[in-house]
Amino acid sequence: MQNTFNQATFHTICDELAARDPDMKAIIDTYGYPPMWSRYNTFETLVHIILEQQVSLASALSALNKLRERIQEITPARVLLLTDEEFKACYFSRQKTAYTRYLAEAILSGQINLHEFEAMPNNEIRSRLTALKGIGNWTVDVYLMFVLQRADIFPIGDLAAVNALKKVKSLPSGITREEIIEVAAQWQPYRTVATMMLWHWYLSKPKKS
Repeated sequence: MQNTFNQATFHTICDELAARDPDMKAIIDTYGYPPMWSRYNTFETLVHIILEQQVSLASALSALNKLRERIQEITPARVLLLTDEEFKACYFSRQKTAYTRYLAEAILSGQINLHEFEAMPNNEIRSRLTALKGIGNWTVDVYLMFVLQRADIFPIGDLAAVNALKKVKSLPSGITREEIIEVAAQWQPYRTVATMMLWHWYLSKPKKS
């Protein structure tokens, strides 16, 4: 049985984290509950997450919308018909064009079956997805958290989550990756929900002008 969460359990888990950790309680007290971010288990969603690698969410969405405008439905078969120039017109870099094609080919060949992932353990999903060029741990973390609602993921490669954790916990800027993972371990078995609370804090906190 996979450790997951859903709309019905999300606030209860937030409350449990708040009861265990005063810093989590302060986030809810100040900004309310975080949104329960979720996405469909589709090829389009994985393309969207690939587009989000190392760029702003707004520019990733803009490229995704441009691609949808061009081919209507974002499916593996349709993206494989596009030329490099057509991808470029949709704001895809050369690398992301290649990554999207690798993923489309893997799905069409049956190497990757997204619906089978729903019953698979996290480590098995991670090893299958990271075997594809252009998909690393951050992409898999976001997929597990947003799409499969796996409850206990801390995305150590996510700058916003890590920076929020450092600020919320008043940690030294030179703290190591291993130490951050150790701090996040206190939120087991709900590190995903704790991360959503950190993102919520990061997005809600007034920005310095």
